[in-house]
Amino acid sequence: MRRDERREKLTGCYVTVPTIFRDETLDLDLDATGRNVRFLLNQGIRTGTGVLLAGGAAGDFSTMTIEERLAVGKRVIEEAAGRVPVALGAQTTSTRELVQLARGAESIGAEYIQISPPFYFAHTQEDFFEYAVTASEAADVGIIVYNTFWTSIDVSFPTMERVCELKNVVGLKWSVRDTGFMEFEQGVQRFASKVSVIDNQLRFVTSHMIGARAIEVHVCNYWPEWGVRLWEMLERRRYEEAQHQIVRVAMPFYVLWAEMEKYTGGDGYLDKLCMEIVGLDSGRCRPPTRDVRHIFMERARDMLDRCGVLSARPARMAKG
Repeated sequence: MRRDERREKLTGCYVTVPTIFRDETLDLDLDATGRNVRFLLNQGIRTGTGVLLAGGAAGDFSTMTIEERLAVGKRVIEEAAGRVPVALGAQTTSTRELVQLARGAESIGAEYIQISPPFYFAHTQEDFFEYAVTASEAADVGIIVYNTFWTSIDVSFPTMERVCELKNVVGLKWSVRDTGFMEFEQGVQRFASKVSVIDNQLRFVTSHMIGARAIEVHVCNYWPEWGVRLWEMLERRRYEEAQHQIVRVAMPFYVLWAEMEKYTGGDGYLDKLCMEIVGLDSGRCRPPTRDVRHIFMERARDMLDRCGVLSARPARMAKG
């Protein structure tokens, strides 16, 4: 696939699919993950309205082996069956593992990999540039750069300019430290002509107005049709209506998430809790993230009720 085609398909709701584990053993439950992918497709997440990320942060990548990450990606791709693009999370501290993940992603048919600057050590901009070059040369797969400044270096504008010149870099999942100097907006405006910018900072209206082509939407995991409607509002320039929806539905999710971060670290645990409440396959995240369900179940249920999720998505909702 040509670079411009990959970039064009990277649009809509960017959905990090949670990996489901068996409660008793915490082994992969690929069938459950597959059922949840079918649910997303049945509710409107398709090429043009969305992209699926398998084995991202909300997909527990940090607790899985390379083999498990590829197994999850393979199952998501099989269920997607070409109806929606799939990216494989390829974050790692090791360039050797990055090559394995990139080649593995190509072999299972992923259209993209998502990479971030390696975490743990304070790597430099040049370290990350060489890391990105290696990913680009390892496999014929589109690359989405994820600026995870909270776990690693903040990718600088000059570094990103260079990375954008690599042959298969087609996306930038973008958020920045809140410095007060509109750095987020500068980045969207600066790179939107080069790659598909994915808003990871909940400034969906502003970023869409200045060129972003996708939005990170956790809510899609339990209410995908809401995400599809939100994307349609943005595409039709119904910005005031879209902003009201973001405040009404997305903001309460993140407010509760911030409270839950005082109890445990990780990602995806609120997605899974909301999925369980509406009747989807779910469960806990792998340790060291602790099980949140017994503490936050009622607060999550109340949040979903106030947002209108439960009236729109009754608990009889589908496994299958």
